[in-house]
Amino acid sequence: MKPLPFIMQYVRRYKYRYIAGILTLFAVDAASVFIPKLTGIITDGLTARSITWSSIRTCLLGIFLIGLLLAVGRFLWRYFLFGTARIIERELRNEMFSHLETMDVEYYNSHKTGDLMTRFTSDLNAVRMALGPAVICIFDSVVMTLLVVCQMMYYVNIKLTLLALIPMVIICLGYMHYGKVLDDLYTKRQDSVSNLADFVQESFSGIRVIKAFVRKQAEILSFSKKNQDTMDKSMRIAKLEAILIPLLDVIIGFSSLASLLYGGYLALIGQITLGRFVAFNQYVNMLVWPMLACSEAAVMFSQGTASIRRVQEILEAQTNVKDTASVTTLDTLHGDIRFDHLTFTHLGNTSPVLHDINLDIPSGTTLAIIGRTGNGKSTLVNLLLRLYNTEPGMIYLDDHDINTIPLKTLRENIAYVPQDNFLFSDTLKANIAFGTKSQDMSRIIAAAKSACIHDNIANFPDNYDTIVGERGVTLSGGQKQRSSIARALMKNAPILILDDSLSAVDTDTEEHILHNLRDDRKGKTTILIAHRISTVQHADLIMVLENGEMKELGTHTELIQKNGIYKDMFEKQQLEASIGEQEVAIR
Repeated sequence: MKPLPFIMQYVRRYKYRYIAGILTLFAVDAASVFIPKLTGIITDGLTARSITWSSIRTCLLGIFLIGLLLAVGRFLWRYFLFGTARIIERELRNEMFSHLETMDVEYYNSHKTGDLMTRFTSDLNAVRMALGPAVICIFDSVVMTLLVVCQMMYYVNIKLTLLALIPMVIICLGYMHYGKVLDDLYTKRQDSVSNLADFVQESFSGIRVIKAFVRKQAEILSFSKKNQDTMDKSMRIAKLEAILIPLLDVIIGFSSLASLLYGGYLALIGQITLGRFVAFNQYVNMLVWPMLACSEAAVMFSQGTASIRRVQEILEAQTNVKDTASVTTLDTLHGDIRFDHLTFTHLGNTSPVLHDINLDIPSGTTLAIIGRTGNGKSTLVNLLLRLYNTEPGMIYLDDHDINTIPLKTLRENIAYVPQDNFLFSDTLKANIAFGTKSQDMSRIIAAAKSACIHDNIANFPDNYDTIVGERGVTLSGGQKQRSSIARALMKNAPILILDDSLSAVDTDTEEHILHNLRDDRKGKTTILIAHRISTVQHADLIMVLENGEMKELGTHTELIQKNGIYKDMFEKQQLEASIGEQEVAIR
């Protein structure tokens, strides 16, 4: 869909407000053209000494009433047109956010945060300007010009009017050409602004890495280059406007000069009266605003069109992960999981990340997944959450194909602790209760105690009302992990997934958390992903992944007896632990 039909569907929703605003604007423009006429009548009357004081008062009263109408009308058209543009801006922003919330992980892998943020801010601002002020400018450019020209022809002189219209024709032809140039320049400028915003966002998020690797000067230099690129693209627009606007003033100046000379000549030879000559010059001055409005409208429409395309890209993007026509009316899950020849390849890759995995996980089982980095452990649990799509018949929950389970039901019945342990810039209480509607402090405290974070929180100055920084930056790695575990436990879902979520805690704390999990998760399915044998050795079932394939499966004892990959990992970790203890003893 082209930008104009796309944005018009939003304009049509508020067509009555636009109609009210345009009618009010028309009334204001129509009323304003009578002021020069009344001024001309007074001037002619005073010149000929034929006007009475009563007639002057009537004309002055008319000018006052028109001025009052203009004041009220200008308030109303601003209310309707500017207000409606703000409403559409708000609606677009809401729809963009709601739509982005439905997009799959692959979309965010290919779209940068800074670029998306720019579309929410400067692009929507440009769209608002195109739907509000630009509409007024273009309406005034057309309607005011027609009304004024008609009055000039009817009340003053046709030849004089045609002379004054020559610059209008030149301006219109010029902007038909430069409008396309401006559109292209604004698109490039907005792309540059997006790149700059994304660079700033990444730099602030990674400030600790920048400082740790002493990359401050390099980052400043990189920012300076991107900032310069943004300025260069903005300056191209500014230079074009710097040529157009003074040129417009010159054309208007020539128009006024020609009107004064020819109009004065006509007044001297008696073809028009002095009052009509005065009124004509007022009309010429009234044409200055439509000419300037034409310039403003061209700029705002060019920028708005470029931004509408960028907003449209977001709203028309389609997610690959969504409920299908075959979705069931399932509301709850018990926790039975089955992988049936599960094979998965990431978008853009040629070799599968997971290959031919077959496994039954009865409800209430604790499954541990272990393996070297990059062997598909996280991908496996991401498929359970349907962050990516799988082929039908490869994953079953409670004997239902995962593709037929509503996404809302699926994710409501799974509690998930990701590797990055994301926390929001809010209170610890709000973060722990994030996955539920409950704000019951007793439940929050119980979840925190199970995650072994309660004592830490109790020592904070504001306890559970402590505000954590962006992404939980004010907490240590272990505190963030345990807060994320508490959030998952608070949900009390039939299925719990811990994706390497104990890597930042010490072994004693890890043991306490695992003990609490065994007590709290009786009868519920738990999936543990870990690198340490100590984390997984008490699981009911341990799966060893190697190059995306399930190489070994069994309990800790059974896998040790197989003398395979698992035993090799176990012995290496025991040796590393023994060497570490010896080093501590020597120190």
